Amino acid sequence: MPPDRTPLAILSFIIIFFFFFTIAATVTATSAAAAASASASTPYPKFPCKPPRFHAYPFCNTSLPAPARARSLVSLLTLREKIRLLSDNASAVPRLGIPAYEWWSESLHGIASNGPGVSFAGAVGSATTFPQVLLTAAAFNRTLWSAIASATATEGRAMYNVGQSGLTFWAPNINIFRDPRWGRGQETPGEDPMVASAFAIEFVKGFQGGSGGSEEDDGLMLSACCKHFTAYDLEKWHNFSRYSFDAVVTQQDLQDTFQPPFRSCIQQGKASCLMCAYTEVNGVPACAKQDLLQKTRVDWGFKGYITSDCDAVATIFEYQHFVKTREEAVADALKAGMDINCGSFLVRNTESAVEQGKVVEEDIDRALLNLFSVQLRLGIFDGDPRKGKFGKLGPKDVCKSEHRALALEAARQGIVLLKNEINFLPLREDVISSLAVIGPHASNISNMLGTYTGIPCRPKSLLEELQKYVQMAFHAAGCQNIPCNASGKFPEAILAAKKADYVIVVAGLDLTQEREDLDRVSLLLPGKQMDLVSSIAAASKNPIILVLTGGGPLDVSFAQNDPRIASILWIGYPGEAGGKALAEVIFGDVNPGGRLPVTWYTESFTKVPMNNMNMRADPSQGYPGRTYRFYIGDRVYGYGHGLSYTDFHYKFLSAPVKLSLLKSSRASPYRNRVLLDAEGFASLDIAEIEESCDSLKFRVQISVMNVGDMEGSHVVMLFSRAPRLIRGTPQKQLIGFDRVHTFPNGSIETSILVDPCDHFSVVNESGKRMLVEGGHVLMLGDLEHIVSVELN
Repeated sequence: MPPDRTPLAILSFIIIFFFFFTIAATVTATSAAAAASASASTPYPKFPCKPPRFHAYPFCNTSLPAPARARSLVSLLTLREKIRLLSDNASAVPRLGIPAYEWWSESLHGIASNGPGVSFAGAVGSATTFPQVLLTAAAFNRTLWSAIASATATEGRAMYNVGQSGLTFWAPNINIFRDPRWGRGQETPGEDPMVASAFAIEFVKGFQGGSGGSEEDDGLMLSACCKHFTAYDLEKWHNFSRYSFDAVVTQQDLQDTFQPPFRSCIQQGKASCLMCAYTEVNGVPACAKQDLLQKTRVDWGFKGYITSDCDAVATIFEYQHFVKTREEAVADALKAGMDINCGSFLVRNTESAVEQGKVVEEDIDRALLNLFSVQLRLGIFDGDPRKGKFGKLGPKDVCKSEHRALALEAARQGIVLLKNEINFLPLREDVISSLAVIGPHASNISNMLGTYTGIPCRPKSLLEELQKYVQMAFHAAGCQNIPCNASGKFPEAILAAKKADYVIVVAGLDLTQEREDLDRVSLLLPGKQMDLVSSIAAASKNPIILVLTGGGPLDVSFAQNDPRIASILWIGYPGEAGGKALAEVIFGDVNPGGRLPVTWYTESFTKVPMNNMNMRADPSQGYPGRTYRFYIGDRVYGYGHGLSYTDFHYKFLSAPVKLSLLKSSRASPYRNRVLLDAEGFASLDIAEIEESCDSLKFRVQISVMNVGDMEGSHVVMLFSRAPRLIRGTPQKQLIGFDRVHTFPNGSIETSILVDPCDHFSVVNESGKRMLVEGGHVLMLGDLEHIVSVELN
């Protein structure tokens, strides 16, 4: 039986076994003899507190609390030494035995080479490249997300031990994929704030590997960084640039769309880093917006460091012209709560800011305490890392077979079947004698990886993997490249299509179309790709299969409506094992179960200005809104769309029909807090009833029946629709999801926890979250169940 047919329960066991096996191996302390042996043949990072000269400082004393050690270190530094530590490339302090440290490493979907903290020139020459985040999000599988983060962390720590990475990584990207043209939407978990929040929690917990103690003293395997705070989702569109764009956001949108992932990342994920964005938010640069940054510490309990995006402090002065001098930019950022600048702007301008009285040394000390506290939790000041609990990790733990298998499984689970007329897929390997694979994507491995990528372990192209199923599988590019500005290669592709029994056309996007600093202006296939697809469909003996790559949504209405195109698959950027996963899906070794984590709009959406940040629709202004929660226009595919090779039926097994917060209107302490609208309907500020929220929680028990003849995993998505008592109430919102594995003609039960204070509440125009009374509709596929909420 192929490994892809492993039931989800067995897969979960494998993932959990791998996770705990890894942790068990890493927490075993390295003996002094083994460390000495390793040092003879393997490079290792420079570290502070090295005996015999530098180990006696109080900040090296592991018996002291981390805050005390951090204060001791700050007290020993001169002003100039302090300033030179405010850059991602923190300078050495030789007199204290402290080596230089690079804060900037990247690990979005595997260890990446974008940041200067990572190098693949050494004992480790490659690292596991998992699917780009948007495709992994399409799996809707928390266990998978956590396992990927844990595997990436193992490889990161292993690379640190041989001097090829840092310990502080600037991932995940949890911005909302608000506009389909955004070049970096591929890096995110999609458009839903609840899913982005869930992904953030799983990634950070899996990546940091904390031991569960107090945050100040809790040891970290690595440090994760939630970015880009906040309302950042525009690169370069027409005359707008991320370096000067002012994101004008309503309080309602800020609190119910843009902020929830960051709040969850901090409160539940316990992230140790936050990155402030380039953009201005309501007229103030994010890295200089004190109320924004302080909210994370005061209201959300953040304990970590805040870094700027690279050169974001410089942009305050140079692009946004928010201040008149460089020194004012430094002062605004430090006093707002930023701790470190990616770049050299603070190193070059902080001393003069102090001399001018705009910055006091206490501002710098505060920043350094936050920075050192995280480094202490990482064990950087605990001596030789080879003697620490992660000291045994090394090159053998990078690109290991378990990690490569996990990359394959992630791609399998994320691939989305968008169309499958007459059950055209899966193809039968035994009846196909020839296969034509058309498109420049098919033979190019780099097109499978996406942004923020390192050097993959053992990548193979889509074409190579398809050839394992059909010996006579041949390739024709059809287009010179992905922009496809000419049709000169069409004849060769058409001839190949005519000769083959079956045809697969691989079309879509790559990084020439969408990336950091580049947004799209169209949702159509680039250049003449659409003409190529239609020409091949007309020439083929049988209906064709269209495979779409890339992160951004595409208007492929022409293909959805063309009977000559029987099946459409979206594979995003599927990572190093994406070719194998696609081949397995096409030939039926894997039953696709991914769901779209973004709405696929029609081309008409490009008339909507990308710089308009409003989420809610305004029909009076011809504004259709954004994302499935608010959009009222046409779409090609809706959020959560995804087909399978089998069919599923649902049943609600149990769910309450009524919830009452105010048991006795006379005695209730909330009696005077209930707000009544003009029609007498009630709502209640969630902040007023937090102590009662736990008592309102309930579980929805669900039965999922596989009524087809093929086993496979399935994503259960539970939505809710609130009474429209508050202006701007979402049309519906996802409140829970689970991925289950089913067998033919078999059923499985699952349950989803519902928190009415969160899932039944609506943010009003003032930015307050309100629980509203009335009938709240739970939606499961075509089924609906009403839960009545009583407040008075």
